[in-house]
Amino acid sequence: MIKNRDFIIVGLQALDSRIGSNCINIAHEIARHNRVLYVNYPLDRLTKIREKNDPLIQKRLRINKGDEPDLVQVSENMWNLYPKTTLESISQLPFDGLFDFFNKINNKRFAKQIKAALANLNFSNYFIFNDSDMFRSFYLKELLKPELYIYYTRDNLIAVDFWKKQGIRIEAALMKKADLVVANSTYLAEHARQFNPHSYYVGQGCDVSLFDQKLIKKTPEDIQAIKKPIIGYIGALFSLRLDIEVLEYLATKRPDWSVVLVGPEDEAFKNSALHQIPNVHFLGSKPMEALPSYLNQFDVALNPQKLNEVTIGNYPRKIDEYLAMGKPTVATLTKAMDVFKEFTYLAETKEDYLSLVEQALAENNPEKEAARSAFGRSHTWENNVQEIYSSMLKIMQKPEL
Repeated sequence: MIKNRDFIIVGLQALDSRIGSNCINIAHEIARHNRVLYVNYPLDRLTKIREKNDPLIQKRLRINKGDEPDLVQVSENMWNLYPKTTLESISQLPFDGLFDFFNKINNKRFAKQIKAALANLNFSNYFIFNDSDMFRSFYLKELLKPELYIYYTRDNLIAVDFWKKQGIRIEAALMKKADLVVANSTYLAEHARQFNPHSYYVGQGCDVSLFDQKLIKKTPEDIQAIKKPIIGYIGALFSLRLDIEVLEYLATKRPDWSVVLVGPEDEAFKNSALHQIPNVHFLGSKPMEALPSYLNQFDVALNPQKLNEVTIGNYPRKIDEYLAMGKPTVATLTKAMDVFKEFTYLAETKEDYLSLVEQALAENNPEKEAARSAFGRSHTWENNVQEIYSSMLKIMQKPEL
């Protein structure tokens, strides 16, 4: 346990992000026993132009003008900083030297804002926890001189086109100079260890409190009449991450099964043959609080993930949700799925998916459901942060703080 210390947290998502974030959950958990300054990313010039009508961007513009406070207390131990500066939009610059020149300018502008907040809050001997912000926070170790600089990797960002041009070089250099790197999957920890021997797998937190059968009062109307068994998936239906062919194969090979898909579709899914298969049911996006009621109707839950550079190292948080409800789960075999191998069925081919779903249906029982639920509920944010603390203490070589 680390207590009564000061943490600066920077990352790719602001505290008022419309979507969830590991970093936000980690920040709140750290703030239970420490002071936390959560720093939103600064605006860059292109974002100010392209997204000027977004209410969140308009709020930042008002803050930059001084019309609203830039430092806000959000809980007893946590403050949120909106940096009053504008960065240059440089991520796609093709020349390394030019990128580095402007990136150092950006980092200095960013660090100046953070320093002012640190002085205001009287933070000292602080740690920096950087959630994958490889560009804007590249020089913060030198500019802010923390006791420890921790880099957190939770997605294989350098496989994404936006990050590739400069990210492959920059992230490797940042991992190398960080005091330690922590990762939410064994794949990403192994990747980081190429650049920094102090790279550790720290697991993943997940709030599964909603995914409790005892809390479910009724069955949603649009799934009530769907024939059992239901083989289902909950989440974004994006072809970059999900294998449409697996879903088509299951649905056509077993017309007596109902394949139920809950979530928003990209164009590839909208135009896929799945919409012409009678036993495939698209139920659309649902609010978070409704998802457990849909999952409760599944006989088997799926995560038919594609294997590619983007997905290979990702920790699939939905698996914890599936397991917390005790559901038999069939997913694609990846390095990140190693931690689930005793509680899930792992497939490499579409034929594997078919046989494993059949197996999952045949051998499910209350004992297996209870074991899955206990395992899914063990991946708490408290345990996740404890692992981060343990990694920090290894570097500091002190038994406690």
